[in-house]
Amino acid sequence: MRSTGNSTSPTFLLTGVPGLEAFHIWFSIPFCCLCVIALLGNSTILYVVTTNSSLHEPMYYFLSMLSTTDIGITMSSLPTTLGVLWFNARVISLDACILQMFFLHGFTLMESSVLLAMAFDRFVAICNPLRYAMILTNSRIIKAGMVIFVRMLVNLMPLLLLLKGLSFCGPNVLSHSYCYHPDVIKCSCSSIKVNSICGLVALILTSGVDIPCIFLSYMLIINSILSIASPEERQKAFGTCISHLGAVAIFYFPWVILALVHRFGHSAPPYVHTLMSNLHFLFPPVLNPIIYSVKTKQIRKAFYKLLPNTE
Repeated sequence: MRSTGNSTSPTFLLTGVPGLEAFHIWFSIPFCCLCVIALLGNSTILYVVTTNSSLHEPMYYFLSMLSTTDIGITMSSLPTTLGVLWFNARVISLDACILQMFFLHGFTLMESSVLLAMAFDRFVAICNPLRYAMILTNSRIIKAGMVIFVRMLVNLMPLLLLLKGLSFCGPNVLSHSYCYHPDVIKCSCSSIKVNSICGLVALILTSGVDIPCIFLSYMLIINSILSIASPEERQKAFGTCISHLGAVAIFYFPWVILALVHRFGHSAPPYVHTLMSNLHFLFPPVLNPIIYSVKTKQIRKAFYKLLPNTE
């Protein structure tokens, strides 16, 4: 039956692992383990930054923002994914889909902005260390957080509002166990030209801006590091950037590949879409706490203090 934004709300069918539905309960085990690791890791980072006064610095405030967005991304996809894997609960309404996309895409867009802010933090710390405390004051960090949130709303809300005007004729089978904007608009039987253009514009205004700016900041950082005479100081300066570079890599590479697969990989096997979506939405929340606890001495020491019988 033909459904529009002005009549009965259409429904969609979520998809687990195509062709392997009989093994969904087994796939839920590693999925749950990864989600628990992501939630515990990022919650622990938020706790140690909040409770340790020595970590009340701009770098760790931005790290707290990163952990918050990672928790949000994990929690946004968790209910529907577990519903599909455990109970085969595949049906979701358009309104519920839009709500999930607001949180899932919203936290994803904010994480991109946070990574850009963290790159600026490293740029100031290495290229202009004497003015670091003057530039990145607490009030400016709060304003940066507000700008990140408003930027997300400006880019995301038009995409979601435009969905209400589309017609859906069924069967509206999605490629994932959650609602993903390019996946949803493909189910429409009306023109999606405006939706696709707005989606492309939003992508350009977010990752299309953030990635070049992060790249430029690191070009300036590398140039500044190479001008340092002492090899030990050069290594120390570059070491402060390793964790952030790892976070950038594990966030953007799967995101770009997932976007390309959805736009150009129409002939790709269904499991490719499932694999890339899981890489994008699970790996950053799982790996970011591990990367920062291993490569950042202050975070590592704070983690050790939480363990029993450790100094």
